[in-house]
Amino acid sequence: MINKLTAEERQTLLAELPGWEPVIGRDALHKSFKFEDFNAAFGFMTRVAIKAQELDHHPEWFNVYSQVDITLSTHEAEGLTQRDIKLAQFIEKAAAGAQK
Repeated sequence: MINKLTAEERQTLLAELPGWEPVIGRDALHKSFKFEDFNAAFGFMTRVAIKAQELDHHPEWFNVYSQVDITLSTHEAEGLTQRDIKLAQFIEKAAAGAQK
């Protein structure tokens, strides 16, 4: 069983993820990323996809040209879990230096 984050865990862990915002009406996180062009955005998405597959935890995302919008939530737990935080931490590393 996968457990949702406690209020304390959520506060501590989200403080380490600047720019990630709660989704209104849902226990999820969202962040938009802007890249130089489609190639940079797609490369970023590819790196995230490989890691997501390793973690068996897949993001909800939307891409138009150089922008990638990502929402994270663990469907089995109906909310945020450590899986979401781990993937968000990887996403931040993958985006570092690649964003516009």
